[in-house]
Amino acid sequence: MISAIMGGLYALKDYVAYHVLTCLVPAFLLAGAITVFLSREAILKYLGSASRKATSFPLAAVSSMGLAVCSCTVIPIAAGLYRRGSSIGPAFIILWTAPASSLLALVYTGAVLGMGMALARMVAALSTAVIVGLVMTTVFRREEAERVTKLAKPSLSGLSSGTRTTIIELKGLTLILLLIATLLIPNYLGVGRPYFPDKVVLFLIPMAVTSIYAWRALDDTSIKDWLHETLWFVRLIFPLMLVGVFAVGIVRALLPEQWVYAWLGGNNLFSTFLATLLGAVTYFATLTEAPFVHALMSLGMGRAPALGLLLAGPGLSMPNMIAIARAFGVKKAAVYVLTTIAIATTTAYIIGNTIWR
Repeated sequence: MISAIMGGLYALKDYVAYHVLTCLVPAFLLAGAITVFLSREAILKYLGSASRKATSFPLAAVSSMGLAVCSCTVIPIAAGLYRRGSSIGPAFIILWTAPASSLLALVYTGAVLGMGMALARMVAALSTAVIVGLVMTTVFRREEAERVTKLAKPSLSGLSSGTRTTIIELKGLTLILLLIATLLIPNYLGVGRPYFPDKVVLFLIPMAVTSIYAWRALDDTSIKDWLHETLWFVRLIFPLMLVGVFAVGIVRALLPEQWVYAWLGGNNLFSTFLATLLGAVTYFATLTEAPFVHALMSLGMGRAPALGLLLAGPGLSMPNMIAIARAFGVKKAAVYVLTTIAIATTTAYIIGNTIWR
C-alpha cells in the first residue's frame, strides 16, 4: 500500500513539475481569452447547433490537429469554446482530436513506429472523432436545444445588442494568437530537449511577450475579465485533474508489467480492447505514447492493440475523465468515454486484421 501511495505522489510530482507551467498555464489563459474576446455569434455560426455538421465537424477536427496538447491540456480549450456557444459535437471532436491526432504526434509516430502506423492512427482518430461528434449531438439533442435557446437571448456583455459586428477585435485576436504560440512553441520546438532549461525558456519568452502585449494593449476591465474567466476554469478543472494524476500513479504501481505483456499479444479483439482500456486510464504526456508503444511492441504486443493504445493513450486518461465530468457533467463524460473506447477498439481491431493481416 505504501508503494502504491508513493507511486501516486511521484506521478503527482512529475505532473506538476513538467506539465503545469508549459502546458496548463497557457491552456487556461487561452480558454479565458476565448471566453472573453471571441464573438459568441462567430462560434454559434461556425460551430454552433445551427451550423451544418458537414462544416462544423471538419472545421473542429482539422483546426484541432494543429494543437500539440495532452488529454488534460485540451479540456479548458474545449470547455471555453463550449461555454462561449460551440455545439457539443465540435467541442468533443476538439477534445478528442487534439491529443489523439495532432500533426506533431503523427509525424513523431511515423518516425518511431513507421509511416503505416502513423497513417492508421490518423484515419482511426478522425473516424472516431466524427462518430463521437454524431453520438454526442444525438444523445444530448434535447439538452442542446434548450441551451441554444438560452444562448440566443441577449447577453449582458452586449454581444447581441448590435454594438459588435466583427468576429473578434484585433486586440483580442492578437492575444489569442500569442497564447496559442505560447502553448505550441515549447511542445514543438522543445521536442527531444530537456525540460529545464530548454522547454522552460521556450515557454517564458513567448509568455513574456504575451504579458507585455496584454499590459500595453488591453484596458483594465478586459484584463480583469480575462483573468476572472481563466481562474474560473482553473477552479473548475485543475483540482480534480490532480486527483486523477495521483490515481494513475497508484494504478501504475500496482499493475504488474508481466501481466500487461502477457495479455497484449496478437490482434484479437480482447487484447485490442484491453490495450485501449489501458491507454484510456493511463496518463500520457504529449508525444510519450509512441516510444511506450514501441517498447511494448518489441516485447510482443500486436499491431491492433498497439493502435488502440496509440488512440486512447493520448486521447483519454483518468485525470481527463474526471476533469471532463467536472467541466461538462458526469453524463456527457460517461457517454464520451464509453463511445471513444468502443470506437477506438473497433477501429484498431478492423485495421489490425485487414491492412496488417
